[in-house]
Amino acid sequence: MTQTRTTRYDVTEHLRTPEEMAAYLEACLEEANGDAAFIAKALGDIARAKGMSQVARDAGLSRESLYKALSGERSPDFDTILKVINVLGLKLHAQVALIPPVQQVSTADAKK
Repeated sequence: MTQTRTTRYDVTEHLRTPEEMAAYLEACLEEANGDAAFIAKALGDIARAKGMSQVARDAGLSRESLYKALSGERSPDFDTILKVINVLGLKLHAQVALIPPVQQVSTADAKK
């Protein structure tokens, strides 16, 4: 019987271009469901792919504090998020959410 060898998956190996980094962040933003720590972890993945030391230096933060902020174990300050996004050469954007319309309840129905 042959043995299957597995290796640990590291997303940073697939974040080589700015376009790949932006697509990864966009996908994470869509899947986050309001979880700021999840987004922080995604930014941490991108920062590791670019070089955490250089990102920290360019953002004016210590490498250790940046690792902690982007570990996914906490929600960093929005100021930190904005600095990191800027240093990574990415942009946040907003669009109208596609939320189904809320059904209106008539006052007659509400009294029942």
